[in-house]
Amino acid sequence: MLHSKLLNTLILAALVAPGIAMAEDAPAAAPAPAFTSNVALVSDYLYRGISQTGGKPAIQGGFDYAHTSGFYAGVWGSSISWLTDSPAVTGATSSQLELDTYLGFKNSFAEDFSYDVGYLRYNYPASYTATLPAGAAKADTDEIYGALGYKFVTAKYSYSLGNVFGIDKSKGTTYLDVTATYPVADSGFTLIAHAGKQTYKGSVADGLVAANSTPTYSDYKLGVTKDFGGFVFGLAYSNTNANKTQYTSGTGKFLGKNTTVLSLTRTF
Repeated sequence: MLHSKLLNTLILAALVAPGIAMAEDAPAAAPAPAFTSNVALVSDYLYRGISQTGGKPAIQGGFDYAHTSGFYAGVWGSSISWLTDSPAVTGATSSQLELDTYLGFKNSFAEDFSYDVGYLRYNYPASYTATLPAGAAKADTDEIYGALGYKFVTAKYSYSLGNVFGIDKSKGTTYLDVTATYPVADSGFTLIAHAGKQTYKGSVADGLVAANSTPTYSDYKLGVTKDFGGFVFGLAYSNTNANKTQYTSGTGKFLGKNTTVLSLTRTF
């Protein structure tokens, strides 16, 4: 995610009136719909710089509700393979699906500032049906988050309410990131720059650090998107300083390596 994983729709209405018409005579722009949906194809599903699909493509999609007050809620899903690929769950029947549910409140203030607070749960249906290895927990993860934005730059802080992505006793794990999303006027292009740090807390994480397999790492991304009549194409380069021992799959693939990702997204 994101893993940040949240999607929004902007609808621009171009109203052309005859030169002799007064501005107040033009009809008002249609309000943005309360319910939207989205679907995407990606060449690799990266969440906070770590591949969730072993470097392979994924299909993704979701539904969102947004109220004029600023309240929003939604559900989003993606195909994954990281649980099945993990050497720690050999012999287990693991989920091939990530299904996220979230709700929150966001709004703007002082003209150029914005804020966003909310709750997000990462669900992995049917994950870990076998006996869990020592130090492991179910992958389901709960986070609360808060974000503050100024113009096209946003800083976000996420805090875990319990175990995080399969690591036991990891409550209090955090992710801090800064993202710049700059739309190039009248071009359909958007430039993206991102940096974040996932910091694992707890006794199990401390043990992994002592074993030279720290789960804490930083990730970086540079990207660009282009809107072609509602179809948004994306190209992004991502890299991390993740520990290879911790983030190498059972098939020997390093999931935090530098990589380029292509994407195609459509919002309805």
